[in-house]
Amino acid sequence: MKIQYTNNQSLKKLNLIPYFETEESIVFNEIKLSKSVFSGKKDSLHLLEMDENLFLFVGLGKEPDYKIIKTTFRRLSAKQILHFKEEAKLFLSADFSNENVEAIISGLWLGTYQLGHYKKDKKQHPLENDDFDFEINSALEVKNTVIKGLKIAKAQLETYHLVDLPPNKITPKHLADWAMQTGKNYGIEVTVIGAEQAYILGLNAFVSVGKGSANESQFIIMDYHPTNAKKHIGLVGKGITFDTGGLNIKTAGMVHMKCDMAGGAAVLGSMLLIADLQLPYRVTAIVPACENSVDANSFLPSDVIGSYSGHSIEIIDTDAEGRLILADGLAYLIKNYNPETVIDIATLTGSSVATFGYECGALFSKNDKLLKQLQKSGDITGERLWPLPLWDVYKSDIESEIADVKNYSGKPVAGAISAAKFLEFFTENHVSWAHLDIAGVSFVDDEFAKTKHASAFGVHLITNFIENL
Repeated sequence: MKIQYTNNQSLKKLNLIPYFETEESIVFNEIKLSKSVFSGKKDSLHLLEMDENLFLFVGLGKEPDYKIIKTTFRRLSAKQILHFKEEAKLFLSADFSNENVEAIISGLWLGTYQLGHYKKDKKQHPLENDDFDFEINSALEVKNTVIKGLKIAKAQLETYHLVDLPPNKITPKHLADWAMQTGKNYGIEVTVIGAEQAYILGLNAFVSVGKGSANESQFIIMDYHPTNAKKHIGLVGKGITFDTGGLNIKTAGMVHMKCDMAGGAAVLGSMLLIADLQLPYRVTAIVPACENSVDANSFLPSDVIGSYSGHSIEIIDTDAEGRLILADGLAYLIKNYNPETVIDIATLTGSSVATFGYECGALFSKNDKLLKQLQKSGDITGERLWPLPLWDVYKSDIESEIADVKNYSGKPVAGAISAAKFLEFFTENHVSWAHLDIAGVSFVDDEFAKTKHASAFGVHLITNFIENL
């Protein structure tokens, strides 16, 4: 694909012309549209053919946010694909901000994604073709904004692939190889610790979860360390590449459990984007990657296992495994790297889905400034978060009589909160730590596929948060 930038009014084939509803009249070159025909209302389209040119007027509504604009253009790219042939031209008036343009470009390229990875007759989207001409006519200088929008889309598309591809493809080793290759491409130092070395290092909670799988667990560390970095941020993402539930085997919904590494994928995608944008911050990320499977070596309910922090853990439920690998990831990150701020992200509990449905992720932090910054980034990017409490009254839910802590309360209530309290136990009371439970927003039903699929929730959110520290 070739991108050109012009400010002339020459027309070519498909012409994309977005409008806000607030504009008094729709006039483009010699075309005049009455309000009754096209007003710029949100989700409206008007297609006009004239002199071998297609004019596609795109309505954005009165005050569209980033997510609305991004979704509108993703929909356009995905569902108007027949109009994208060999060339297209995007017209942007002076009314469009840099954020608007970024959302438009990102949305257009996200619309190229198709789920049929293994279909024999899968066809490439025209925008992906090297010889496709995409021209941008703008009243303002937008080149850097367009480049940024493309980089955001690239990182999210990579994340889509990691989450949507099947578990016999996306194994812990595959995630480790992906991290290694990305590190080489973007100047990120990558270390991968296998199961044997992890055991020697004392990552016992992490090792326990992967014991029942034929696929070796991989403890992935990515360290992006630019010169003169302003601050040091730590990320931990849950990388359960498939979750059977272990011996507490799942009785429903197991077919979707390839998505249980969506938190880890969000961290990997964030690292790609952070390095691609060359943000002036040191970011150290850990993705403990395991498969929670079942065989004679699987860890058992009522086992007491160790952890990297030195604390013992009573296993109440082997399906509460994500918090175990996160516990070791958090403890390892804080002890060995000591970042100023720590954020973990995970598809952790059905309880968060029961609370918020599929509209936002659950946010936990005792640091008000961090909490508000994350919420603000979520609102900006359309990856919204809402806080739940970390009150100490919930500590009793994870108290064990035989060990230092237990991994599951056994109660049908406050599951997301007790899981967050479990993680907090392994943060050594870090003053700037936040936990994001994205179980309801990482693998979604929406207009872009007939089955559940990845949303890449967290990639843009985390990057925007770091970018605006």
